[in-house]
Amino acid sequence: MYDLTPPTPPGAPAPPENKRMSVPQIMLIVLVFAFVAWYVITTLAPETSPYATVMAGTIGNRYNGDCLIVRDETPYDAEGVTSISYVAEEGSTVYRGSAICNVYSSGFSTREMTTLQDYRNQIKEYQIKLLSNEVKTDAQMEKLESEVLTRAREVREIVGGTRGNMNNQEKLLHAAIQNRQSYLKQKYGNDQRMTRLYDDEQSQLQRISSWTKQYAAMSEGIISFYSDGYEYGLTVNNYGDFSPAEVRSMINGNKPAQNALQKGKTTIYRTIREGIWYVLMVIRDSNLNPTEGAVYELRLENFKDTTVRATVINFTRAGGELVVRMRVEDSVRPVLYIRTCTGVLGDSVTSLMVPQKAIYYQDNMPGVVIKDGEYEFFIPVNIIEQREGMTYITSIQPGVLHEGQTVRLF
Repeated sequence: MYDLTPPTPPGAPAPPENKRMSVPQIMLIVLVFAFVAWYVITTLAPETSPYATVMAGTIGNRYNGDCLIVRDETPYDAEGVTSISYVAEEGSTVYRGSAICNVYSSGFSTREMTTLQDYRNQIKEYQIKLLSNEVKTDAQMEKLESEVLTRAREVREIVGGTRGNMNNQEKLLHAAIQNRQSYLKQKYGNDQRMTRLYDDEQSQLQRISSWTKQYAAMSEGIISFYSDGYEYGLTVNNYGDFSPAEVRSMINGNKPAQNALQKGKTTIYRTIREGIWYVLMVIRDSNLNPTEGAVYELRLENFKDTTVRATVINFTRAGGELVVRMRVEDSVRPVLYIRTCTGVLGDSVTSLMVPQKAIYYQDNMPGVVIKDGEYEFFIPVNIIEQREGMTYITSIQPGVLHEGQTVRLF
């Protein structure tokens, strides 16, 4: 082969050599870029606030168990009940003397109601006949009839999906019908056949009432027509008498024994007093040592969880299970229809919490520096626990540290 590279002429300069960057030069460039990046970040990034806010915090253990609800309720029953006509609304508050329901005894027959309806049908047919024979226009009657039709149409619209209160609308319709009937009774008060039909209706009503007993409220309370049978044997007066095994048996669905006089009777309704109710909680955890009189956080887990503050009355430990008896001073409505459920009991300690960077030591005493306007001052604290970047604290001097205050970070 032949070398085609032309020879270097005598006296010509040599071609330049490829020079590589030295290690110090590379390090210098890297440092320059790092400085530029740091400068851009520190210049453009928002400055971190040197302050934080004191927040409320809760720490403690949680214990799972099964709960048995005890309400301050009174059941009412009767023998030989044929049917019940409810007057009060389910879940409403009744007062002393309020009508609750009408109870029909065994001497009552549905035939009596059929006879009553027959009289009323005759009254209706005769009223229509009298109205059809009218020659002159009755403005008052037309007004009352229009009111009935309007209320009936409004009820039909609600049934069809229009928004509204059906209970209120039914009451308005009933009132309109009653007003029309009162006017008709007055209008044809001299008609002998109409008077005789009204007398037959009234006689039948009196006959029915002889087998009917009306119940009225004895005191203020919430009314309910639902009963689970526990109301007789499990009360606010004897809930502390049951052993852990008996409580567990009731939680499993075994009702407490009833008095012999109550057997064979039909529960008509129950009244529940507001404000205070009780929980018997069965816990399988040997680590819990409740304190009588202490207030715990209790979450009742059901279709709609309810969290309340419960005060421990006493407790019993037997057979590997612990029964904690607690009083709840809160509305009974969330547990109005609940007898058993699962629950979580927390021996929570309410404290304050701040970021760990807010803790400052002065003469070996931990504390926080509070910023109040232009002034800052040191408050010594007790450190309860530190976790997840937060410190749970309480003030050594009561009342000087509270939620929402501003603390300095260090």
